[in-house]
Order: sequence, then C-alpha cells, then structure tokens
Amino acid sequence: LSVPPEIPKEDGRPKWDNKFQYILSCIGFAVGLGNVWRFPYLCQTHGGGAFLIPYFIALLFEGIPLLHLELALGQCLRKGSIGAWNTISPYLGGVGVGSWMVSVLVSLYYNTVLTWVMWYFINSFQEPLPWSVCPLNENRTGLNEECYKSTAVNYFWYRKTLNITPDVTESGTLQWWLILCLAACWAIVYLCTIRGIETTGKAIYVTAIFPYLVLTIFLIHGLTLPGATDGLAYLFTPNLNTLKNPRVWLDAATQIFFSLSLAFGGLIAFSSYNPQKNDCEKDAVTVAIVNSMTSLYASIPVFSVLGFKATTGYWDCLDRNIISIINEFDLPEESIMRQNYTAWISFLNSSYPEKIAGLKLKSCDLQEFLDQSVSGTGLAFIIFTQAIILMPGSQAWAILFFIMLFSLGLSSMFGNIEGVFTPLLELPIISKSIPKELLSGIICLICFLIALCFTLGSGSYWIDIFDSYAGSLPLLVIAFFEVIGVAYVYKIKRFSKDVKWMTGRKPNLYWQITWRFISPLLLLIVFVAFVTLQIQKPSSYAAWNPKHEGFPMKEEKVYPPWVLAICVLLAVLPCVFVPLVALFHLIKRMCRNKDPSFVPPEVFSCQGANG
Repeated sequence: LSVPPEIPKEDGRPKWDNKFQYILSCIGFAVGLGNVWRFPYLCQTHGGGAFLIPYFIALLFEGIPLLHLELALGQCLRKGSIGAWNTISPYLGGVGVGSWMVSVLVSLYYNTVLTWVMWYFINSFQEPLPWSVCPLNENRTGLNEECYKSTAVNYFWYRKTLNITPDVTESGTLQWWLILCLAACWAIVYLCTIRGIETTGKAIYVTAIFPYLVLTIFLIHGLTLPGATDGLAYLFTPNLNTLKNPRVWLDAATQIFFSLSLAFGGLIAFSSYNPQKNDCEKDAVTVAIVNSMTSLYASIPVFSVLGFKATTGYWDCLDRNIISIINEFDLPEESIMRQNYTAWISFLNSSYPEKIAGLKLKSCDLQEFLDQSVSGTGLAFIIFTQAIILMPGSQAWAILFFIMLFSLGLSSMFGNIEGVFTPLLELPIISKSIPKELLSGIICLICFLIALCFTLGSGSYWIDIFDSYAGSLPLLVIAFFEVIGVAYVYKIKRFSKDVKWMTGRKPNLYWQITWRFISPLLLLIVFVAFVTLQIQKPSSYAAWNPKHEGFPMKEEKVYPPWVLAICVLLAVLPCVFVPLVALFHLIKRMCRNKDPSFVPPEVFSCQGANG
C-alpha cells in the first residue's frame, strides 16, 4: 500500500484530511459505550436531574481543562504520549509509559465487549429472537431448568453467550463462537487502523456519525411507546437530597473523566497529527460539550424504552391478579379492568378479606418496576434485549441496537489503538523500515491472543476485574501527574506562551486557575475518595450459579487472595512507571554530573522548535 499523495508530509508525519475528520475522531474516541449504558444509570440512581449539577461542575473544573491540556500538548509537541512527556522532561517519561500501558490493557478487554455485541448482532437475524424463548431440556419433556428458573433473556446471556462458570477460579473452556467473533472484531480493528490515522480517518465518518442516526430512530420510536413518559419522568425528576451523598460527587467526577477518555494517550496522539497553528482551545470545548450532550441525548431513548418495559411488566402483574380474582369470584370477563382494578381491590378487601388473602396476589407497583436499575452489560444484554422482544418488529430493533453499540465501541477502539500505535512508532527501538501495516498487524495479533482468556467460561468475571482496576485508578494517577508536569515542571507561563503561539490568544484566567490549582486538587480528592471506597467495600463479585439456593439471584462471592493480587497488580502496574522512570533518569543524571564534559539539555519550547 503506497501512501496516498494527498497527505502532505513536512516532518514525515501524516496529517488529518480536514478539521472535521479530526474533531469526529476525538468525539468518536470520547463517546463510547459508557455514554449509553453508564450515564443514564448514574442519573437514575443519583437523583435524576439533580445528578447533572455535580456532573457539569466536574466537567467545568476537571474535564474541559484536562482535555485542553492534552490536545494542546499533542499539537505543540507533535508526538505520541511517551515522546511528548519525554520531551517535556525525561523525569516525566513514566507518565507516557503509564498511559500507553493503560491503553494496552483497556484495548484487550474493550474489544471483547464488542465480541459479545457482534454475537448478539449475528443472532438478531433469527426469527423468533433466540433470547425470547426457553429451549427444551435434554429429554425434550419440558423447558430447560436453568432457563425456566430465571428468564430466556438471562439464559441466552449467561449460558448461550458466556457459558459462564459459577466461580472466577473455574476457568471453564474456550467458547468457539466467541473466539470466531473475537477474531472478526480484531480483524475489523486491524483493517481500520492498518495505517494509523490514514485509515481510521476514513472509517470514522461511519463509526462516529451512525450511532447518532440510530439514537434518533430509537428516540422517535421510544417516545411513541406506552410508558415512555413514565420512564423519562423517572429519569429527570430531581431529588436534591442525593447531593448530600459524597458518592454522587465521586461518580460525577469519575464519569466525566472516563467519558472524555482522558489520560489514555489517544487524545495526545490524535492532536499530534494537527497543524501547529490550530485553535486547540475551541476543539477541547467542542469535544467536551458534544460528549456530554450525547450522554443526555442517549438517556432519552434508553429511558423511554425502560419506561415501556416497566409499564409492560406492571400491566402483566395486574393482568395476572385480575385473572386470579375473576376465577375465584366467578365474575364475568372484563368486569375488572386495569383502570378500575384499585377500586375493585379495595371493595373486595373490605367485603371478603379472607378470600383475597388466600389468593396471595402480587403487589403491583409501577415504581418498583422502574427501580430495577442496571448499568453496563446488564443494561445492554439483559434489560434492553428484554424490552426489544416486547416491541413490534423486534428483529429490526435488535439489529439496529447492536450495530449502534458496535459503532460506538469501534470508534473508541480507534483511539485506544492509536494510543498504543503512535508511541511505538516513535520509539528508537523499532526500526523505521518496518511497514506500518506489519506493526499494526503484530499489535492486533498479540492483543487477540492475550484476549482469548476472556472467551473462557470465567472471562466475563475477568473483564469486570480489568474494567474496575486497570481502567480506573491508574488514569487518575496519570492525569494528576500530567497536570502537575505541565503546571509545575514545564511551568504554566511557558505553556501559556505555547498555547498563545498556536491559537493566537493567551489562555485566560479560567484556564490558568484550573490548571494550577483546581484540577490537580480535584484529582487528588477524587483519587483519595476512590481508594477509600475501594478499601471499605469488600472485594466481592456476583456469580451466576444455577445450583445456588437463591437462584436466579446472583451469589455474592469474595475474591480469593491470588485474584486480589492480580487486581492490585493491574491497578499498580501502569502507575509504577511514573516513579521508576524518574528514578532511572535521576541515577543517570547523577552519574553524568561527575562527567566534566556533560552539558545539560535545553528546555523544550514549541516556538523554539518551530522557529
């Protein structure tokens, strides 16, 4: 493959075809699965509309300043994360290595989530949908026991997709259907990232814009469903009392942080392909606002569908009670309706209390059905798929939903892979004669082989561990050192001059104060609160065990010590590079200082480097 001639090369570095392509790539990276399946859940559990208050405060004082800092840094230095931090100060080289490490760890499991999405997408073409009915048991004398005890949706997810083991220590076997889907997912990622931004830049037009189209279709359809208004009222009704709970503020701060994909190195890599004279301040504000608005926009179709599901469940509950009462009292059919059910119940309760008590009627409360909140994979693969079955034309809705999830995840994978790929290209260890296609092929192949462990029966437990430990704590540590590095090592004064040289205006007081004081302080508070909460809650997990006496409720189990050790390792591994690299350079410098011919290197500056 020859390099397309339209990409001008000054320093041998590819460039974006246009500004829109770059902004789309940043938005595609930032807007991911979390916007659809985590943000609505946080809104729902943390007081509806009230959650938006801490959310926007965190966006203003933590999200936007850090985003601007990363985009300005990449654009100024025109290097990936490792090269950029090494240039600012060799002592900060570990920050780049740490963010590279996180990108690797997250890429491993993130693509496995896309594997599940692909498996559901393939199965969406069946009629009826395979998660809508329970299969027969082996003797074909009745329904499968595990499915009968839980639900068809749960059975398809836990048994037919994951084939989950009842314990994290039981590995189970590799699932061939997941291996095939995983191979297909890595092949798609490889084809899209084969030449870095030269190919992802083309693919992003589809993967970043398509989800908005599907969300809009779901929005229009969702609002016509019965119960949609109940779902939306439930989502946005503010409960200001929740703001007294520190957990709400912590969740808002971490959601902004992870949602913008900060500290992964992907954003530094993306902006390093920009021309240096570019308004990175405007870019940062645009990407941050679009990302938050997408979260809000996605909440509306998600909750109108959840409202519909709750209403359907509530009606089913009423109908079952009505049938019991009509049969018991020999009443004419349709004498009791959903509309007059409450009046009938109060009349029968006062007239025939013993008879009604003997019926053991279920208490039907719409609020209880709305309270069944789930986030993450539970929302996508259980709650939402259950709601899709109830919709007319369920096949088409399932196909659309899973294509949308796949596009969302794929555009975030581009950023993750760019965060791995760009720093590697710049390392002196890797020969410049190695073609990009070969390097990205090797990266994808190695990731695929390691990710095979996630297709085991215990794979989903490990994905939860990776998500909770590798993709959370290290990012807070890396971001803290990023702000400290720019504000106090590189110095804000010099950084402000660089930003002025690139954008044509000096960063105003808001940027100066947030970079110097507010953002690092916020990150420190969030880090301490995060660690404290992790230590306080027992490190347990919910296991799907059909032999558990409380089944289909999950069984709470505690991680064994060796699994806990891996959890700690995943959280510490990326962070440990920060002090290690600094220590290495300190020892190196002390040795060099004894050498009289040693001249200390000059401090880097954007303008100095570019005349």
